[in-house]
Amino acid sequence: MSQSSLWQIHTETGEFAELCNGLYQREISIIAKGNFASAQAVQVRLESLSYYITRTAHAMLQVMSLGHSPLLLDTHNASWSAKQSKQMPWSAQENDQECVDTINWYLQEDIYVGLVVPVLLVDHIIIDCIDRIDLDKQRIRTNVGGWFSLAADELIKKDQGINKRLLKPNKKIMTSACTGHRWQGNSKQIPIIPSLRELLLSCSINWKNFKKPLAI
Repeated sequence: MSQSSLWQIHTETGEFAELCNGLYQREISIIAKGNFASAQAVQVRLESLSYYITRTAHAMLQVMSLGHSPLLLDTHNASWSAKQSKQMPWSAQENDQECVDTINWYLQEDIYVGLVVPVLLVDHIIIDCIDRIDLDKQRIRTNVGGWFSLAADELIKKDQGINKRLLKPNKKIMTSACTGHRWQGNSKQIPIIPSLRELLLSCSINWKNFKKPLAI
């Protein structure tokens, strides 16, 4: 079946309409509460909204129909869902050896700009993407998280206990990021819904090989 055929099938379903409706409601609410510098900034945001919402809804349905994601699609809330683990999934990456493994993963040659990666922000993990690689200074920048050092002594010394950290992707980490799972200590909190940008990025995750994203 061709890409265009899939698009036509998805846009004709009630699930597509429900997804778009949920995404519109959420994005309009975010814009209404936003602090914009000018009316023009609001207009620009609204002008592109239709494109990104239909693209995201189509991508989410395509990922599910092709069996590319282990997650469940909640069309009513326009989000991914999965059972939340009792413990924070990033705690396994806090010891020295795991920090070194994370560094080595990001220093390999098959890391590139645009790759989807997980970033810990306070009490939950977001889906981010690499937008700059500086191997001379051993650091990587992500679109939302900013710069992260890949120097072993600095990562281990400074990142322990700090609630902003570049994580190595695995199934538990990426599931948490896609579903907005949150923890306070080891207590589960009410999940948050990832942003529209994160939902779109989530559709390119290749769960069998995180370094080779899907073409959705």
